[in-house]
Amino acid sequence: MPEETARVARSAFPKGSLAMRIRDELGELFTDEDFASLYPSRGKPAWSPGRLALVSVMQFAEGLADRQAADAVRGRLDWKYLLGLELADAGFDHSVLTEFRDRLIEGDAGIELLDRVLGAAAERGLLKAGGRARTDSTIVLSAARQINGLVRLGETLRAALNSVAAREPEWLAGWAPSDWFDQYAIRFEDTRLPKGKAKQTELIDQIGADGLSLPAALNAPDAPASLRLLDRVQTLRQMWIQQYFVDDGQVRRRDLKDRPPGAERLVTPYDTDARGSVKRGTFWDGYKVHLTETCEPDRPNLITHVATTDSTVQDVRLVAPIHAHLAERALLPDRHLVDAGYATAREVVTARRDHGVGLVGPILASTSWQTKDSGGFSQADFTIDWDSQRVTCPNGITTSNWREDRSQYGAAVVRARFPTAACRPCKAREQCTRSNNKSDMGRRITLRPQAEQEVIQQARAQEDTPEWKEQYAHRAGVEGTISQVVRAFGLRRCRYHGLPKARLQHQLTAIAMNFHRLNAWWTDTPRARTRTSHLAALRPAH
Repeated sequence: MPEETARVARSAFPKGSLAMRIRDELGELFTDEDFASLYPSRGKPAWSPGRLALVSVMQFAEGLADRQAADAVRGRLDWKYLLGLELADAGFDHSVLTEFRDRLIEGDAGIELLDRVLGAAAERGLLKAGGRARTDSTIVLSAARQINGLVRLGETLRAALNSVAAREPEWLAGWAPSDWFDQYAIRFEDTRLPKGKAKQTELIDQIGADGLSLPAALNAPDAPASLRLLDRVQTLRQMWIQQYFVDDGQVRRRDLKDRPPGAERLVTPYDTDARGSVKRGTFWDGYKVHLTETCEPDRPNLITHVATTDSTVQDVRLVAPIHAHLAERALLPDRHLVDAGYATAREVVTARRDHGVGLVGPILASTSWQTKDSGGFSQADFTIDWDSQRVTCPNGITTSNWREDRSQYGAAVVRARFPTAACRPCKAREQCTRSNNKSDMGRRITLRPQAEQEVIQQARAQEDTPEWKEQYAHRAGVEGTISQVVRAFGLRRCRYHGLPKARLQHQLTAIAMNFHRLNAWWTDTPRARTRTSHLAALRPAH
């Protein structure tokens, strides 16, 4: 730290600032050697990668664009203090930040920045393994604009034509029909699209035929070979395979049931990693981010893991990767509080067996009609003898028809079936099964493996107890974290196109949020209390 920089900065900020406290409390977080593998061994020396990493985090901590961040390095005293720069240091050109982020993405080094900050916090006793942690996810909108099906097809062809025009303008000018320069020259949503369904279908078929003719022309011997490899042209091919088929020489759009599932279907030509999804009536194109944080009263709540997926990935698939990541860094909690999207019997058993973590969350209730009907015999009313592989119904009938199988999703299950001869004359049959097949009127029971089945029974029994509710109440705090990271750090919309860049944005945002939470801890800033409306305060106690 240059003495003059330290003296002037402390004089200008006698009470300190976030940037200065990060340097004072955590020291030099990143060194140039940490990023040596991202740079070639020969060539002109780069501006300090360790300092660029800090700048990249600070620009997310303060919501700055690249130009603004470069100006802050050049002109702000507290940033010079954080970076250990001379007062006269001129900094760097803002374009260096883009190049540095590309290197982080290529080397998958974004998560290492978060790990170094967490390691520094752990060395100072601000982060420990054990205790509680909680996880939740939120939607993230793609940087590309959301468009409907007709506009999507037109924009895909227009983007491909623009890409070809930029690479080989003379070839395209000599090949493209003259009316294309009017039809595909401007954004489709800025044109007057037909209102009637028949006219729209006609336009969709016309776009399909036009889009099919472009790849055919690019495959001709006289076409420049480089055009076939353009990203936008490859996107056009993929989109057309998903959306169109050729029927007796005519290009037709596929029915919705014949198109690929949401996990594979493109929603925009400008962000081919984004996917469309829906959750509780909210439709969006983009991604989903999962945040895991600590929640202990005697330490700051720090984000210990951040994962970004496309929008179609189910929450439950993230439980095992989160635990594996935390285990590698010795940050596993004793109890992991999650909502119903993450908590399944299989994950509860796996977390306990592999990592010794208690996964706490509501297990989804059975959706069978027997459970919903107050007089019905649900699966919980049957007695399971795992050792002898027998099932006994509420009326005392026992079956040994026991078979291990796989569900439609590949999960291990046990299927037990009661004989028709026993169920047909039963007086309580209407409470048990509604099968009208005279040759097969016996009740069928599908069970999970024993360990999972017992978890389901225990969890549903405990969820109504005051002790479980008190323990699970701590999960609600992650909703405030989601609100903070969306409102204060702009996490709701991606800054960049593509999943790798979105993932890096979220990693840098998580570090920036940790900086603010550490700063609040050092300055004794109390955590915000949950706001209670005047009406809610009058709710009578139960």
